[in-house]
Amino acid sequence: MEFKFVGYSIHYGRRWKIVQIQSDGAHEAMLGNDKLAKIAKQKQKESNKQDEYEALQSFLRSISSTATLPPYVKGETYSSVRGVFNQCLITCAVLILAAGAGHPIGFSAIALPQLQRENSSMRTDDEMGSWIASIHSAATPLGSMVSGPVMEAIGRRRTLQSCTVPLVVGWIIIGTASHHALLLLGRIVCGFAVGLMAAPSQVYLGEISEPRLRGLLIGTPFVAYSLGVLYVYTLGGPLSWRSVAYLSTVLPILAFIALCFSPESPTWLARRGRFHEAMAAMSRLRGTTETAQRELHELISCREKEKARGEENIKFFATVIRSPVLKPLILINTFNLLQILSGSYVVIFYAIKIVEEAGGSLPPEMAANASALVRLAVTILACILLLRLTRRTLVMISGIGTSVCTLALAALLAQGPGTGIAPPVLILAYVGFNTLGFFVLPGLMIGELLPTKVRGLCGGYIFCFFNSFLFGFTKLYPAMMKNIGIAAVFSFFGISAALATILLFLLLPETKGKSLLQIEQYYQKPNILWLSRKKTTGSQNV
Repeated sequence: MEFKFVGYSIHYGRRWKIVQIQSDGAHEAMLGNDKLAKIAKQKQKESNKQDEYEALQSFLRSISSTATLPPYVKGETYSSVRGVFNQCLITCAVLILAAGAGHPIGFSAIALPQLQRENSSMRTDDEMGSWIASIHSAATPLGSMVSGPVMEAIGRRRTLQSCTVPLVVGWIIIGTASHHALLLLGRIVCGFAVGLMAAPSQVYLGEISEPRLRGLLIGTPFVAYSLGVLYVYTLGGPLSWRSVAYLSTVLPILAFIALCFSPESPTWLARRGRFHEAMAAMSRLRGTTETAQRELHELISCREKEKARGEENIKFFATVIRSPVLKPLILINTFNLLQILSGSYVVIFYAIKIVEEAGGSLPPEMAANASALVRLAVTILACILLLRLTRRTLVMISGIGTSVCTLALAALLAQGPGTGIAPPVLILAYVGFNTLGFFVLPGLMIGELLPTKVRGLCGGYIFCFFNSFLFGFTKLYPAMMKNIGIAAVFSFFGISAALATILLFLLLPETKGKSLLQIEQYYQKPNILWLSRKKTTGSQNV
């Protein structure tokens, strides 16, 4: 276009009109493009739904001969011997990783005495020591927060594999640390890795195991965890803390390799519409095609009912505040809080110092190693008892025993410094009773009580809350010891254990031998108290 100036007169009207027309044309073109993009997106979404529908129909046609099989009932053979073997073998891959996760937990107990010696190359006072012990728990919530979305996006197995990388990197940083900042950085990286694997390991084992074995298989990571702590305690005697750090990289590397040969969770695959992959994984886990078809058909039926009720499109927060999800969430988080306050983890972090403060005739290092052995032995015993005893019976024994031992120790220490064999014996009894139920229950509840739809995300957030509070309490513990004394601290432990026992007695449902779908259906009932549920049904069933 050509413009001609005549004095100060410019043909603005002509120019403005043209620009305006061009602008309107561009605007219409943009609107057209946006509309086309929305249409394309909608078509893609409909295409995905159609593909998923066709995949579902194809899968259901392939199992039509067993679609009407009755659900699993107590007493019948569920998995074949081959299926049980495969479940146990896959669990072993998770156990290797769980043992590796126990290394950072026990590391502070053997590193701090070495770092606080006069001839240490990295002299450490009590304040810095408390940071070294607790910073791991401060980083763990970050990993836990990330773990929920990650395991929903890439699957349970791949999430477990991914957490081995930061765990190995963290130990290398610790082993090569030349000053406190690097040591703390290594602890943070290890803590992040442990947080990342905590929820996926429990969810994965809960989803691959059958009802008869679920308690055992979900409980076994705590055996491996205790072995990992004992491993570090044992190495910490003859070796320097740097050597222990380097040796702690072995198990995460082995775990990554072992998980390469494990299947993905059939539940996750089914919810993603990958039905044939889910069928292949379930067949491997159950050992027989018919059993796998029946269980997977139940999973898919439950998923389709959610769709029919319109629950699939409900947002995460709206789902969480609904009663069937909120009730187990409140129970799990409240118990986790009281379990931490009962001293379960503080005794691991500060094992040697606690034994020194309590006194007695056993050397502190020997008593600390004995506590790790007791924790390991009782965790194995708990896994065996989960096959025989109900969940509620086991946690009641654990809670009452923990309360009695801690309050008895508090009464003894209130008379003055402990002497003889009584203080270390009471500490070991406390560790044993606490481990029997309280130590294994949080992971068991996450694997069993949470509904399938939110199990991944909520599991990560639960561990995030758990580890955030654990960090604060671990950091606060030295100040508690200094200001109120060890007798008052153990009184506090005992009262917290008693409150946790009352909570579980009132609210914890019995889940032994129940499928995950049966447990989910229990929380859809209107009752809150377990006792009121038993009165209305007249039975022990969920």
